[in-house]
Amino acid sequence: MRNITIAIDGFSSTGKSTLAKQLAKELAYVYVDTGAMYRAVAFFAMNNNFIKTDFFDKKALIDSLPKIQLEFKYNADLGFAEMYLNGENVEKQIRTIEVSNFVSKVAEVSEVRSKLVEQQQEMGTNKAIVMDGRDIGTVVFPTAELKIFMTASAETRAQRRFDELQQKGDNVSYEDVLKNVVERDYIDTHREDSPLVIADDAIEIDNSYLNREEQFNAVLELVNEVVKTV
Repeated sequence: MRNITIAIDGFSSTGKSTLAKQLAKELAYVYVDTGAMYRAVAFFAMNNNFIKTDFFDKKALIDSLPKIQLEFKYNADLGFAEMYLNGENVEKQIRTIEVSNFVSKVAEVSEVRSKLVEQQQEMGTNKAIVMDGRDIGTVVFPTAELKIFMTASAETRAQRRFDELQQKGDNVSYEDVLKNVVERDYIDTHREDSPLVIADDAIEIDNSYLNREEQFNAVLELVNEVVKTV
């Protein structure tokens, strides 16, 4: 059975990472969360005061890109790889609403995208990989054998994200989370460099009314169909 590349794109908080992790575990594939990479860069920019609510020193961030070292390290207890920034585990820090508020702005910077896309393409050289993000099927792996595009209503996604943050103990309001989701959607779909779009050969899945098991089984069936034909 040949290995394939699985590209999962879509809007924020559609459960791309959850699905990708499930598939990678089932298929014994490598999983790469590209969103974590952009979040780590945003976290770096925040810590160095390059970006604030009403301020973004893009040049300072671009000049500092050579100093940013990103690495995924597998955590056997959790069953997935965590994000490390310059040798420090930042998996928890990059999942906050504060980072969410800035990550799309950071991802707009062409130099940031170029640096990360190059790393992502290197990771997929040998296939047998599941990668999720915003431009995986259109830019990173345009020849991927299977491309999935995930969507759901903004309200549904905001509620999921709000529930997740509440479980982690973060003090946020649903209104703030919904605002963040809507703003990220606009930035992601309107940026000049690699905007969020559906690849011509992608299969769109609206999971507004699907639970995780239903979604996983539907996509796994697609995987099995593709593997038979390559």
